[in-house]
Amino acid sequence: MTGLLGAALPAVPLLAGLVGLLLPPAPRHRGGAVGGDRARTAAVTIGVAGAAAALALAVALLLTVDGPTETSTTWVDFGGLAVTLGVRLDGAAALVAVAVAAVALAVQVYSIGYLRRGPHDDVDVDHRYPPYAAQISLFTGAMLLVVVAGDLIMLLVGWEVMGLCSYLLIAHDRRLAGAPAAAMKAFLVTRVGDVGFLLGIALLGVSTGSFRIADVLAHDHSGATLTAAGLLLLAGVAGKSAQFPLHTWLPDAMAGPTPISALIHAATMVAAGVYAVARLYPLFTAAPVTLTVLGVLAAITLLLGALAATAQDDIKRVLAWSTVSQLGYMTGALAVGSPSAALFHLLTHAAFKALLFLAAGAVIHAVGTTLMSEMGGLRRTMPATFWCTVIGLGALAGVPPLGGFWSKDGVLTVAESAALEGTGPAPSWVGWLVWLAGLLGVAITAWYAGRLLLRTFFGEPRLPLVHPHDPPAVLRWPVLLLAVPAALLGLAGFVGAFADRLRFATVPVAGAEDGLVHVGPGLLLPLALLLVGAGLVWARWRRDEAADPATALGPLRPVFARAFRLDDVQHTLVVRPVRALARLARTGDEVVVDGAVEGSGRAATGLGAGLAALHRAALPRAAAGVLAGALLIGLAAAVLGAVS
Repeated sequence: MTGLLGAALPAVPLLAGLVGLLLPPAPRHRGGAVGGDRARTAAVTIGVAGAAAALALAVALLLTVDGPTETSTTWVDFGGLAVTLGVRLDGAAALVAVAVAAVALAVQVYSIGYLRRGPHDDVDVDHRYPPYAAQISLFTGAMLLVVVAGDLIMLLVGWEVMGLCSYLLIAHDRRLAGAPAAAMKAFLVTRVGDVGFLLGIALLGVSTGSFRIADVLAHDHSGATLTAAGLLLLAGVAGKSAQFPLHTWLPDAMAGPTPISALIHAATMVAAGVYAVARLYPLFTAAPVTLTVLGVLAAITLLLGALAATAQDDIKRVLAWSTVSQLGYMTGALAVGSPSAALFHLLTHAAFKALLFLAAGAVIHAVGTTLMSEMGGLRRTMPATFWCTVIGLGALAGVPPLGGFWSKDGVLTVAESAALEGTGPAPSWVGWLVWLAGLLGVAITAWYAGRLLLRTFFGEPRLPLVHPHDPPAVLRWPVLLLAVPAALLGLAGFVGAFADRLRFATVPVAGAEDGLVHVGPGLLLPLALLLVGAGLVWARWRRDEAADPATALGPLRPVFARAFRLDDVQHTLVVRPVRALARLARTGDEVVVDGAVEGSGRAATGLGAGLAALHRAALPRAAAGVLAGALLIGLAAAVLGAVS
């Protein structure tokens, strides 16, 4: 029964997506509005029903799974290298599946109102809504396939389908100048990492003789194989989970619809990399070099994302860079030996980041802009959105007792233990690096979260002609419901059954993993740093409520706003050389290859034309030619005779 539930979990939204793709798009013209409404209604019904069914299956799975369960059947055997179809289930997989399905359902419902019409449409319908809803279902099913997959090839299939869906959904509104380019960038940057991910899977499969995850984990791999495979897998993780240096796609992906931003940041793409490392964690602990690399990248990513968020004016880009930073906390927890702390923060982050993006969407829907410099004073006109944003930002910053406080403290506690006591699988200096970066990140996060709240909801309105209000029910209820887990999910860490379910059976429990939450003097330092960050931004704002607190950054503001110009570095070191190489290859193909082929053709044509001209010569010229030839032959014979 459990295996059947696990197999149905990704199959239901995938089937809903495939059926939805068969729906015709709504007509563009006004006369087709009725047909457009019918297509839209069908798309809404299929999309919401698929997400709701997936959530019901995930909850049923969570209630029925009482231990690790696996079912599989051989799909194909390549001369002893087996690929299986099956699921691998435990409490952690069920919890992550519930989070994915819940956010997907919220996004499907929210999109009904948010994409009711495009900004330039002359009819009250988005004619591309049916494929949009279908692609969300495919996106959800692909992530759930990653969650329950019992075989690395199945996991890879879900992994790649997510990449395709992200490309399609980010570019949904092709009229926006940046959307197609952002979609292409997300697709190409993540593909760079996926090359390594594919090679890592292939290396593990060849070493084991099977791609079944249980077989891969149980096999006695050589140290060199584990190190090479682990580093290759981390390349894919860096791409999907937006880790330095493959993080640059995620902020640009904000060109897509806001509900898609919520889906990508909270439940699908970025969570996949963290989950994959947690699922295969014994392989990484057996190769400490991989965790050392992961820890260094985590610390860089954590601070890079937090500092970049301090200087953004676009509200969605602030949240995007905060996601980059929070993913650094998750991968940092993995690096210091606590996959359960990483998954705990993944779950709380899914709740509060989905809440923040959908609340930001409500603000954008009301004021018609994403720029905080054009907002202000919305606390009075949008009270429900304001309080939900307060909960989301409080959880993001780590305000007790909200969800993010307990999960972030869990990461800091295990990092501190790894630094001071050497309990982690990586060297103790990795623990120091993650711990200190995490503590500094607490203060910076409180600063930019406070800035977002003050610039958006306090002060005087900066667009006096706009009359914003809380969104309609179809937009409001998903936000209100997401506020509940954002506020309370962290308290689940006190429940022993929850903590036990959040651990993979194949991962040994380290000393720092005895509990998900830790109450003690260690909480005081993060709280002090939280107050420092919030106090600094409040003091700066009180000095001049009309000014942006980011002016306090001084000359560093443009550096942070451009995220240390790493996009420019990437463009200079990668994009330009690749384009130059492509131009060289094109020139070589056109001049050398095509030139040789076309030149030989032209030479043959010219020779034929010359011979044809001689063949068509008049009688006097032909007779002269024969006599000249005879004369030349005679002279040649005389010369040869004299020489011999």
